[in-house]
Amino acid sequence: MKVSAIFCLFVGLLLGTAAFAQDAANVTEGCVATYDASVDYFPDKATVAYAEGFTIEYFNNYKVITVTRPWVGAETPFTYALVQCGTPAPETATFDAVIEVPINRLVSMSTTYLPSLVELDVVDTLVGVDEFDFVYSADVRARIDAGDIVEVGGGSLVNVEQVLDLDPDLVMTYGLGSSDYDAHPVLIDAGIPVALNGDFNETSPLGRAEWVKFVAVFYNREADATALMETVAGEYQSLSERARSTDSLPTVLVNAMFGDTWYVSGGQSYIAQLIADAGGQYVWAVDESTGGLPLSFEAVLDAAQDADVWINPNFWFTLADGLAEDERYADFAAFENQQVFNNVARVTPTGGNDATELGALRPDLMLADLIRMFHPGLLPDHEFFFYTRLQ
Repeated sequence: MKVSAIFCLFVGLLLGTAAFAQDAANVTEGCVATYDASVDYFPDKATVAYAEGFTIEYFNNYKVITVTRPWVGAETPFTYALVQCGTPAPETATFDAVIEVPINRLVSMSTTYLPSLVELDVVDTLVGVDEFDFVYSADVRARIDAGDIVEVGGGSLVNVEQVLDLDPDLVMTYGLGSSDYDAHPVLIDAGIPVALNGDFNETSPLGRAEWVKFVAVFYNREADATALMETVAGEYQSLSERARSTDSLPTVLVNAMFGDTWYVSGGQSYIAQLIADAGGQYVWAVDESTGGLPLSFEAVLDAAQDADVWINPNFWFTLADGLAEDERYADFAAFENQQVFNNVARVTPTGGNDATELGALRPDLMLADLIRMFHPGLLPDHEFFFYTRLQ
């Protein structure tokens, strides 16, 4: 009898522990059946370590997401209350939107959000995108081919009626601060729930990648996003430490002419940070800007004619593509020495490019490619993922 009683007690403790473990996690499907004001419905919380453009604040049954820099020069942040489905919304504050989570139907207005949906295992909630042509993700393209995703258009020309027909829980989009280009004003006017994602404003690679947590909070999948970021950040930092320890710093040129202007990245930009972390010396590293610098061909030639490596020259697949645009490109040493690399290894015939899609979430893969270019001996077994060497 004593053994039996002890056994039953042991089983009961096990079951109780299992039930507690199950309850001690965010609700990722469905709603809360019975609301209890004393319960913390978000035991899995995310903290922001690298991104500068958003914050997360947790309360028992809702969380407040503040996008502090929706676009460059924005004077007012956007604040969203994410309320656990099945519980009451807060009554004491004003928000730009109140959204029940976890969401089940999403319209994405940028390809940079798509890898997060795939990694968080919620791509099946995607019901609309702005344009089909620029999507690279195989998982998303499969849903497009199956007719599960609708193309709604982008910017201020977004098809509002089509979005209304989709009845999304959320439209995730970006803002430029101009009514001529932004989708969110017309969507909000139509009563559609919108959240602005400012990932493109981040100047650090890990800061941009951390917006996976911004996506995750709408699905209550903070635990998954945190685990992913720990892996990405760990790999990125390990690679960067190896690259920055080298004595040799090859000089690096970026981009190519666009019309009559050559826009190079500012010295405090995202790409400048990647180059530095890969052990490269960016030609315009002393510049203090984070955006693009408009220069003439002659100005770039004067500053970077002898640069060792050239990356991201428009949409070239071969050096001949460059000469077809302008024969003067042959005057650069990197061109002559065939040290020109472009992020066109993973593209679709319609213009989808995984370097601008998955690359935002996986800067560790991007960094490995750059290190392979700048310091081949450090990663001799690495095969280019996003990049290819032009010949």
